[in-house]
Amino acid sequence: MDKERKLFNIARRYLVGGVDSPVRSFNYVGIRPLMIESGKGARVYDYDNRKYIDYVLSWGAAILGHANPQVIKSIRQKLFSGLGFGTTNATEIELAKEIAQAISFIKKIRFVSSGTEAVMGAVRLARAYTGRNTIIKFSNSYHGHADYLLAQAGSGLATLQIPSSAGVPKDFIKYTIVVPYGDIRALEEIFKQNRGKIAAILVEPVGGNYGVLPPDIAFLKKIRVLTREYNSLIIFDEVITGFRFRYGAVFQNFGITPDLICLGKIIGGGLPIGAYGGGERIMSNLAPMGNVYQASTFSGNPIVMQAGLSTLETLKKQENNYQGITDLNNYLCVNLRKIAQEYAVFLDIKHYGGMFSFKLKTKVQFAEFYRLMLESGIFFAPSEFESNFLSFAHTKTDIENTLNAARKAFKRMGK
Repeated sequence: MDKERKLFNIARRYLVGGVDSPVRSFNYVGIRPLMIESGKGARVYDYDNRKYIDYVLSWGAAILGHANPQVIKSIRQKLFSGLGFGTTNATEIELAKEIAQAISFIKKIRFVSSGTEAVMGAVRLARAYTGRNTIIKFSNSYHGHADYLLAQAGSGLATLQIPSSAGVPKDFIKYTIVVPYGDIRALEEIFKQNRGKIAAILVEPVGGNYGVLPPDIAFLKKIRVLTREYNSLIIFDEVITGFRFRYGAVFQNFGITPDLICLGKIIGGGLPIGAYGGGERIMSNLAPMGNVYQASTFSGNPIVMQAGLSTLETLKKQENNYQGITDLNNYLCVNLRKIAQEYAVFLDIKHYGGMFSFKLKTKVQFAEFYRLMLESGIFFAPSEFESNFLSFAHTKTDIENTLNAARKAFKRMGK
């Protein structure tokens, strides 16, 4: 029995399903979960020392690749000062300043420890600021696992084919309205029917939790018009997209400014983080300045702040290279599609910037393709409903190796 199998058998004794997050179970593709021991650059290594080109990248957090030398060095130096004190620290201030300079509409920011917490805080703040209860979200969008946001969510719920989660009382989602993304008429009708009730619209400007959903800029602009007309707020969920496509937020490419923004993943440099921010008029409603309460033992943790700050400093030096990631991703996706067509295999691939996702004709076909690619050392997200990512560490050689593996897989599938 190999080391991976032994470890997973032990994991199942102590962890629910042997995992700490449902999609990590690999149930969708019907195989034992991959367990990663280490990573370097664009590669990860399992406990049997098999190596993989990694397109999961810690679910998008590792934009510089794994174990970036500058980030690791700065964390190591910081560790000797202690792990955390539950007080404000200088690195926390520096990271807040760096984010605010990159995303200029942010005048104040609040750090938390996860994307879920960031969205929860932003929604609570929006409700308090407007004096309204109702939130609009879009179908197949995932904004963390807060009870009231699990209605028709994407990501893990879609992977497990669960429309909502057990344990969420209907009363908890009575102030959550779900609208099909891109349906302007439905959105207009909802605003008319709920005049004076809608606190905010919560939206991912680029979808990443039902596969990749490229931005509908016209629709996003219509949201901005409607929210201003009805005195509601826009909350952009950029937990996935913040600092992914440019040095800053993706909305800056679209000419649309939200009222609040949620960030996570990249700004923590691979360690647990979340943040939400906006203008001073809204953010000043947070305690201790206002009466909107939110607190966290580990928010602003100095080690996490150092990882985030080092990551952003490194990204800033490479900000002209974001286009290189986009070009590599375009090359990968275009050629994956061509190779699939060559072997008469249906492949629906969506991509934007450095993100991509793909679906095959059936779930069974997806699982077959996934297993063949994994056997060839290519680590994709184990679900059609999750996004894959490229990092600054990926090279043209990595892409060519991925395409070669795909050719072998599609050749087997096409016969």
